[in-house]
Amino acid sequence: MGGELGRVGPQGGPDTAETPDVADVADTRPVDVPSPAGTPRSVGIVWGLLILNTLGSAGAKTIIPLPRSLIQMATMGALVAAFALALAANLRLRMRASAYVFLLTLLLVPSVISSANLESGFGALFRCARLSLFVGTLWLLSRWWPGGLTFVRHHIRVYFAVLGTVAAGLVISPGAALPDLYGGRLVGALWPLTPPQIGQYAAVIIGLTVLLALDRRTDKASATLVIVPSLVLLALTHTRTATLGLFIGLALAICSLLLTSAAARRFFTWTVLTVVVAAVGFASALQAWFLRGQSQENFSNLTGRAKVWDALLAAPRTAGEQAFGMGLGDKSYAGLPIDNSWLAVYQEQGLIGVGLVAAIILVLGGVALLRPPSLQRACAIFLISYCAIASYTEAGLGDASPYLLHLALAASLLAAPAEADPLSAPATLRRRIPRWARDREVT
Repeated sequence: MGGELGRVGPQGGPDTAETPDVADVADTRPVDVPSPAGTPRSVGIVWGLLILNTLGSAGAKTIIPLPRSLIQMATMGALVAAFALALAANLRLRMRASAYVFLLTLLLVPSVISSANLESGFGALFRCARLSLFVGTLWLLSRWWPGGLTFVRHHIRVYFAVLGTVAAGLVISPGAALPDLYGGRLVGALWPLTPPQIGQYAAVIIGLTVLLALDRRTDKASATLVIVPSLVLLALTHTRTATLGLFIGLALAICSLLLTSAAARRFFTWTVLTVVVAAVGFASALQAWFLRGQSQENFSNLTGRAKVWDALLAAPRTAGEQAFGMGLGDKSYAGLPIDNSWLAVYQEQGLIGVGLVAAIILVLGGVALLRPPSLQRACAIFLISYCAIASYTEAGLGDASPYLLHLALAASLLAAPAEADPLSAPATLRRRIPRWARDREVT
């Protein structure tokens, strides 16, 4: 995957010319160091299949009714295909040491122990197998985590394509895309996507694209093509968590660039001025959008979430259930969604699972703070911050989900370039000295 150490002669061996080409001598990259330019195309396909797997099978009614069993076959088939493609691309099983994927592997332990009791049914074992394939695929992809932007571009492209289906559904059938069942909020009319899902995807690609544009890694036309439609879709979802996660995460990411990027300083200044003006001039409109027609009481208990959380915490548990949880389920309690990653992990994987998920956030955040300022670091800070904020009102940090993919992307951005293997090849190409020149006495 890395650069070559010398030209190949006609017989397949090293070129024996006395004066090798300058480019050959200057190329000192180790043989097996992957580079973004050398990443196989199949890796991008694998990443897209992982995203397809995490889209889920439950959501709004679509224009063409899709049986849930068919959607589950498509999503699970995407995961199996992703693992097979990743294995085919990495047959020699070369993997990069990753604290993030290692902690996810440890998370499988309480998941399997609690699911083996079958308190959540046989579906818990199926979810454990799914999580195992998901983590195994990330291990196989870790070979191509040199800290570049390849996976960032894959992330944006695939989620932008997903949002394209949402926009197409809105154009084809506005009534189905803005149903009264969801209070007129935007849903997926072609693929069953809920407003929080759409808001999450839009917020993530907006943030990443803004950071790419600030560092001039993409042109203004391409950035505008992604940001403007995504902002419109985010506004139509009325998703408060995604909106707050976008602004807070982007603010933290841009602050990490203030000392090294003049463009980041200008953008930060103009953004602050714009927000202040909007807050003063459109306060009533912003408040109405934020409340979504809810009463103050309903808003204060987070649309009924607080009642579910109180009941979950008050439920009696054995010592084993407190430590390992009840087994992987559908992130609900008493038939109602938990909508909190920490409580969902506590319910399904116990206190051990909560500790491992907290370690994931702390390790990634700590590594990001220790890295020197760069675009990769800024993107990682944005993703980590967004997932930490969204974990309060969204579940997903303990099972295969888009949030784990966002954190996997952050881990790939924070990965240090692989070091050269001293046994694989010499670091540089030395000039060949003919035998007659070595044997002559120097007079």
